[in-house]
Amino acid sequence: MLHLHSGLRYLILLFLLTAIVKSLAGWLGKKPFKKADNLVAVILVALVHTQALVGIVVYAMSDMVKAGLADMGATMKNAPHRFWTVEHAVMMLLVVVLITIGRSKSKKAETDELKHKKGAIFYIIALVLILWAGVIKPYALGKGWF
Repeated sequence: MLHLHSGLRYLILLFLLTAIVKSLAGWLGKKPFKKADNLVAVILVALVHTQALVGIVVYAMSDMVKAGLADMGATMKNAPHRFWTVEHAVMMLLVVVLITIGRSKSKKAETDELKHKKGAIFYIIALVLILWAGVIKPYALGKGWF
């Protein structure tokens, strides 16, 4: 499950970057919001929701998390344990919420420019959180990228 969780990260990054590029190009280039723009967003939402479910399973199975939840006082004083027990899960759930809201708001916006703009803003914020909590910080803690 952990390998699946790690591998999905790259698919999500690919679709998220695609969604950001399409949204920025549409917003700044005043292009129409096309079916392809919506399809990328739908696939992105499906991927992040799948990732969240896999992540919840990994979280529930993790010995580090179980130990961390058993003694939260000690966990909060230990940076790696705090990250895996609290910070990673909270930030990644926030990513799921941001991407879902971004897709929803872009779908419901009145103009094509607003559709692209709303998507771009939410997706860029989600990307920053993913890069920190899903790529940079785990690597810095010695977990590597798989």
